[in-house]
Amino acid sequence: MDAETAVMDYSEFLKMKAQQGSGCGFSPTYLPGFLFDFQAALLEWSIIQGRGALFADCGLGKTPMELVWAENVARHTGGRVLILTPLAVTAQMEIEAEKFGIGAKVSRDGTAHRITITNYERLHYFKPSDFAACACDESSILKSFDGKRKGEITQFMRKMPFRLLATATAAPNDYIELGTSSEALGYLGHMDMLNRFFKNDLNNSATGRHRGEVAKWRFKGHAELPFWRWVCSWARAIRKPSDIGFADDAFNLPPLLEKEHTVEASTLAEGMLFALPAVGMKEQRDERRRTLQERCEKVASLVNGTGEPALVWCHGNDEGDTLEALIPDSVQVAGSDSDDAKESRLLGFADGKHRVLITKPKIGAWGLNYQHCNHVVTFPSHSFEQYYQSVRRCWRFGQKRPVHVDIVTTEGERGVLKNMQRKAAQAERMFANLVAEMNGAIAIDRASNFTKSQELPQWL
Repeated sequence: MDAETAVMDYSEFLKMKAQQGSGCGFSPTYLPGFLFDFQAALLEWSIIQGRGALFADCGLGKTPMELVWAENVARHTGGRVLILTPLAVTAQMEIEAEKFGIGAKVSRDGTAHRITITNYERLHYFKPSDFAACACDESSILKSFDGKRKGEITQFMRKMPFRLLATATAAPNDYIELGTSSEALGYLGHMDMLNRFFKNDLNNSATGRHRGEVAKWRFKGHAELPFWRWVCSWARAIRKPSDIGFADDAFNLPPLLEKEHTVEASTLAEGMLFALPAVGMKEQRDERRRTLQERCEKVASLVNGTGEPALVWCHGNDEGDTLEALIPDSVQVAGSDSDDAKESRLLGFADGKHRVLITKPKIGAWGLNYQHCNHVVTFPSHSFEQYYQSVRRCWRFGQKRPVHVDIVTTEGERGVLKNMQRKAAQAERMFANLVAEMNGAIAIDRASNFTKSQELPQWL
C-alpha cells in the first residue's frame, strides 16, 4: 500500500467513525426546491441522525419538513411512515402534503398508508409493526398527556429505527423536561437523564420529603456544559433562520401588542375589605368562580361588534359556556364534544365559517394555523407553554398584521400572571442557551471538514 492510498484509507476511517458517532440514519435523496435553505439543512441533519428532534419556532415550516422527512424514510426503507399530530391538525397536514406533491393520507381507523397522518388520540387503532418510522408533530404535547398515554406513544415507537420529534416549545417550563423527548427517541430515559446530569436537595433530606416538598433539580458541578452537548447530539433548535447561519428575509414577525385588563370584582372575597392577590390554588379557584361574570363580560366587550375574527381562550367549562352566551357570532369547542365535532369547528374557524372561536388551550393550542386572525383574548394561567402556543396560533411567520393580545385578569389573579411571566423569562433564557450550544455544535461539525490530508505517523 502506497502512502497516498494509506492517507485516503485513514481519512475514510475517520469519516466512518464520525458518522457512527453522529447518527444511525442515511443520506437524504429527496430535498425538493420548495424547501428554504435552512429547512434543507435541518432535514439533512435529521435524516442522517435517524432519531432526532427539531425544536423550530412556530411558522418555520415544521409541516413541510416532517413530510419531506417521511418521504425520504419511505423511499429508503420501502416501508410505511406514521405522522402523529394534535387534533384537527391532521386535515391541515393532508392539504399541505397535497400542495407539496407528497402522497400522505389521513387515517382515522387504523388503515396504514405509505405515509399515514393521524392524531394522538387515535394511536390505539394502529400497529407498530405496520410502520418503519414515526414522526411526532408538536411533540411537547407528550408531557401534557397522562403517564399511560405518554407511555403508550413511547412504547409504540420503541423499536422503530427512524423517529422524529418536532415542536416549538421543547421544554417551556424547565429544561429537565427535555428528558421526555430523549426517552421517546430512545436515548436516555427521563430518570436516567436526571441522575446523570442533575441532583436534588431532597435526596438527603428526610424532613423535606416528609413535608411533601417538591424536588428541585439543579445541575451537578460542571455538568451544565456536558448536558447541553448531550442535547445537541440528538436535537437542533432554531427561533429564526439566522440562528443557524441563514438569512431571516422571509421570517420577520410583525409586532406583538400585549395589553392587560384588570377587572374589578363586584363582590370581594369573604372577610376582605379590598382585593388582594389570591394565595394558593384554592384561593385562585375561588377568585375565578367569584369573578366569572365580570371577566367574561370584559372579553365580550373586546370582541363584540368589531366584525373581525377573534380567538378567545378560556380554562373552565363555565367560562366557555358564559362566553358563548355573551358573544352571539361565536362557536365553542368544548372537551365534551366528539373528536369529529372538535375537528370540524377548529377547521371551520380557519376557513372563516366562524368569526369568533372559544376553546381551551389544551384542546386547540397546538399546531393549527390561524394567520387570518390577529386578535387573541385570554385569561392567565400558570402554564407559559399554553400561553405561548395560544398566541402563536396567530402570531407566526406568515402573519401580515400586528397581533393584539388582550389578557383579562383580576387583582386577585396578579400572582398567576406574574408566575407565567417568570416562566416566560426562564423559557427565553433556556432556549437562548440551547440555540447557543446548537451553534457551537454546528460550528464543530463544519470545522470537521478538513482540507489538509491526514498524515500517517512514521511508526505505522
